[in-house]
Amino acid sequence: MVGYREPALLAVFDTGTGAPVARLPACGDTDDVFLDRQRHRLYLSCGAGFIDVVQWRDDTYEELARIPTIPGARTALFVPERDRLYLAVRASGSEDAAVWIFRPTP
Repeated sequence: MVGYREPALLAVFDTGTGAPVARLPACGDTDDVFLDRQRHRLYLSCGAGFIDVVQWRDDTYEELARIPTIPGARTALFVPERDRLYLAVRASGSEDAAVWIFRPTP
């Protein structure tokens, strides 16, 4: 699974053959792509100010949600053992830097 920044898209490849499996639009400036095996989802953190949630079944991929964040907040970490996605949000103006925590829902 590869998140491209420009053009903004998600590409999925067969790891055995290298053949393309799927290609779909993604939020802009993708930085990280995480696999949630429990829910069959992908999470893409994007500097354009969104987290994309993509559902997959077999070789079918579809956008499930586009969650607004903060432009420039692109660095994230999904921790399956905690069932949380952590997003680093940099300081801006009068706002301090922060870590936003997302809990996936069924």
